[in-house]
Amino acid sequence: MKQGENGDSLYYLDNLKEWKQKLGCRVYAYCLMTNHVHLIVDPGEDARNLALLMKRVAGRQTRFTNKQEHRSGSLWEGRYKSSPIDTDEYLLACCRYVELNPVRVGLAIDPLAYRWSSYGSKVGVHRQDWLDDAPCYLALADSPEEQAVRYAAWLAEAIPADEVEHISLALQRGQLTGSRRFVDEIAKKMERRVEFRGPGRPQKAK
Repeated sequence: MKQGENGDSLYYLDNLKEWKQKLGCRVYAYCLMTNHVHLIVDPGEDARNLALLMKRVAGRQTRFTNKQEHRSGSLWEGRYKSSPIDTDEYLLACCRYVELNPVRVGLAIDPLAYRWSSYGSKVGVHRQDWLDDAPCYLALADSPEEQAVRYAAWLAEAIPADEVEHISLALQRGQLTGSRRFVDEIAKKMERRVEFRGPGRPQKAK
């Protein structure tokens, strides 16, 4: 998908908005890159909604792009990769990972300069009403204005050296991203051992 072209990117976001509402999912963060997409999604009551959301949005995007470029075939190679996140301990760190991706790869020197991510909405510059505020984002402060300021300040801080590596490896391997308690709970439910990735989140301003 050519996210650099406004039509492709807007079409993707329109479909993401439509299907997340139809399926009752929550979207906490996104970033559209030149050859892939990062999403932080809560599937709601039924975990299968995540796969359905990805299938519906990817299918529409593929048909749209193929028609525009007079081609056929899939836009993406293989199935999407996912990593279950401990919402209490690590969700905000994963949002930061997603929204700083354009900076990490050299597409922008500041996350606000990159149009195709949720960062601008989180810091109150161009609010997207269809995006959902995660509980840990709301807990940063008592007002939307202060939440935006606190979040922007947190992203501007130096990121722990192992945070990006932890999240990236968890995603690539399909491992859990969260606290030891969270990992142990999931392992008990699944009745098998799962891997651990450590936590990270800012404290609420006092």
